[in-house]
Amino acid sequence: IEHKGWCDAELASNKVTRDAKTEDVEKLAAQVEDLETQIAQLTQDIAQLSTEVQELTAAMAQATVERAASKEKNEQTIAEAKQAQEAITRATAILKDFYAKSAEATSLTQQTPMEDAPETFSSPYKGLLPEGGNVVSFLEVILADFARLESETSTSEEMEVDEHKKFIFESEKDKALKENEIEHKTASKTDKSGELHSTKEELKTTQESLDKAIAYYEKLKP
Repeated sequence: IEHKGWCDAELASNKVTRDAKTEDVEKLAAQVEDLETQIAQLTQDIAQLSTEVQELTAAMAQATVERAASKEKNEQTIAEAKQAQEAITRATAILKDFYAKSAEATSLTQQTPMEDAPETFSSPYKGLLPEGGNVVSFLEVILADFARLESETSTSEEMEVDEHKKFIFESEKDKALKENEIEHKTASKTDKSGELHSTKEELKTTQESLDKAIAYYEKLKP
């Protein structure tokens, strides 16, 4: 009777132990699974963010190369337009001077006209005068075209500079945010990896205790 009473007491105590350890094992196993899921997600997030940072870095580098090339092209276009305007202005001045002298010469001839003078000498030379819509007028149109080209290219260059600065600023900001997020997620992953290791150790110890309690129950049960 005394032995039976001891066995009953041991069985009751063993049941309490088995139930408690079983509950602990289930909780710890769930924690391990949850931590592994979180670590896997963090690993994926870090990889994705790292790829995005690399893409931003590459995009900024490419944009800088393209901006430099466009700047060089725009500056060359502006310089050539200015040179053309200077050349055309000089040529126009020379032609206007020539035409003015031509008109003056005709005027002098008309001061003492001869009755039998040819008709061509009776009026100023107008073949290339500005008012005739001719070479000078044509040069002035070209001059205006080059002036417009210079103005439009300068405006375009200013806009491209502003757009490039804005793109780089936004990209640098985005990159900094992503790098900061990578840092935080990496720290979180490190913490959770440590927590996972200790949880697994605790699970192992608890499982061993449960196994011993079950083995002891097998010996105790009738």
